Amino acid sequence: MNGNPTYISKEGLEKLKKELDFLKNEKRREITDRIEKAKDLGDLKENADYHDAKDEMAWVSSRILELQDGINHAVIIEVKPSDTVMIGCTVHIADGEKEKKYTIVGATEADPTQGRISNDSPLGQAFLGRRVGESTEVKVPSGTKTYVIKQISC
Repeated sequence: MNGNPTYISKEGLEKLKKELDFLKNEKRREITDRIEKAKDLGDLKENADYHDAKDEMAWVSSRILELQDGINHAVIIEVKPSDTVMIGCTVHIADGEKEKKYTIVGATEADPTQGRISNDSPLGQAFLGRRVGESTEVKVPSGTKTYVIKQISC
């Protein structure tokens, strides 16, 4: 699909593989059965179950392709001790008076509510390659924010 590397942890890759297996071997079969049952009811033009099942099958097929692409282009994140921020590292930052910590992960594992930000996000990109004590500026909706790297854990 896009051919770009998918940075991911070993655990994250296993989750993708399990989801792919479930969609291909269970969910698709379940939806196929729903479509067949809906066809047996007759008139497909006004059969909501049939149309819902077809829409779900299209979504599942799309998700399968997306997962296969991600798995085929997976690059396992190997966390190594480092004095610079890299994918897989947890970075403690100060934003004025507030201190926060973020773990830099690949896009498939990002969850900002849990402090897991993508290496492709503006914050992730701003932190990558920085060292303790360095500052970086990030454009945010309200202007520009300055972040200071306080600690790096890899």
